[in-house]
Amino acid sequence: MLSGLLFAIDDADDRPGRLTATLPFAGVTLIEYQARLLIAAGAAQIIIVVARLTPELLGAIARIAQRGVVVDTVRSAVEAAEKLHPLSRLVVLADGLITTEDTIALVLRDTGHDALVVVPEAGAEAGLERVGGQMAWAGVARVDPRRVAEVAALPRDYDLQSTLLRLAAQAHATHILLPGDAQKAGHGIVHRAETLDAQGRAVVARLVSGRRSWFDRYVLAPIARLSLPRLVERAVPAHVAGGVGTGLGLLGLVLIGFGLPAFGLLVTIIGTLGLGLAETLAGLRDEQGAVRAHSALIAGLAALAIAVLGWQHYRLWADDLAPMFAIMLIVLAILTERAALYRFRRRWWASPPAYLLVVLPATMLGMTLGGLVLASIYAIVTLASAIETLRAQV
Repeated sequence: MLSGLLFAIDDADDRPGRLTATLPFAGVTLIEYQARLLIAAGAAQIIIVVARLTPELLGAIARIAQRGVVVDTVRSAVEAAEKLHPLSRLVVLADGLITTEDTIALVLRDTGHDALVVVPEAGAEAGLERVGGQMAWAGVARVDPRRVAEVAALPRDYDLQSTLLRLAAQAHATHILLPGDAQKAGHGIVHRAETLDAQGRAVVARLVSGRRSWFDRYVLAPIARLSLPRLVERAVPAHVAGGVGTGLGLLGLVLIGFGLPAFGLLVTIIGTLGLGLAETLAGLRDEQGAVRAHSALIAGLAALAIAVLGWQHYRLWADDLAPMFAIMLIVLAILTERAALYRFRRRWWASPPAYLLVVLPATMLGMTLGGLVLASIYAIVTLASAIETLRAQV
């Protein structure tokens, strides 16, 4: 079993009386972000060492527990040793640490009893603890649970984080050099709210820029990089952003139905962008139900827009081909979404809002049927590629 050990003890340097662990970071608190990384790595238990339980910390702990892991708060090494299973693997993250899933994976790949992620002492930031060998601890470690029991046997005034690190170093823990990519991604131990805010914005930018869909990467991401930090700063709920996006999408459908297909389609696309922002906000805050709901709304809105476009073209021109291609496109899109698994998705593959963007230029030129045909061909090519990709995995 994988367990995580987090710390919520130190106050922020520029926020007296406020724990660093409870400062906002990437849409949540820093300790929630750390817990999310550990849960993504497979942790089933999170132990949080606290000096005091503030309202902000209690709220963060409650939200972490909603992700289906066991969360225990302790005040000493004795209590931590009692909570830990003796055969568990324990990953320790420093108080105030910003890191990535890839960095945590480094200590999990190592097969020894103890492993420390380190940086050269010469270039280390002030405040990083030295671990010998001209190296300093970079804030991530995997230690044997027996180390916690060893700390528990010492006087209670010993600092758990520092002592645990010293015991691991004395036990000849493996040193794993922090990759340069992690440093570029902002890895470090931070105790200033201003720095955390800047790093949180960078995390949000990387999140939306790393999407595999070309629509999300090149259309949604630039808008998200500008708007998400402001939405997060103002604590705008995901359902509010989603409600605005849904409202714009429905307005677009009405405009299409009333004979303004190009303008209505454009408004509908803007609505899907609003829903995409809401989905990202919900993901940042670990609201998985809201993520699935907004994703379904995007797909539903795109399908309705295609259906209304086909019906509007038939009403104006009595052309049976438009409704037929609209229905075919919707069916193909559903099959494509089922086949295009995220981990195998290629950037050029279609997505629900991408179909609308493909249809838009033709609709603006008065060739709605041509747009539906082009989008259908795009869906067929994507589906064929997704099927061949799945076949290659068998």
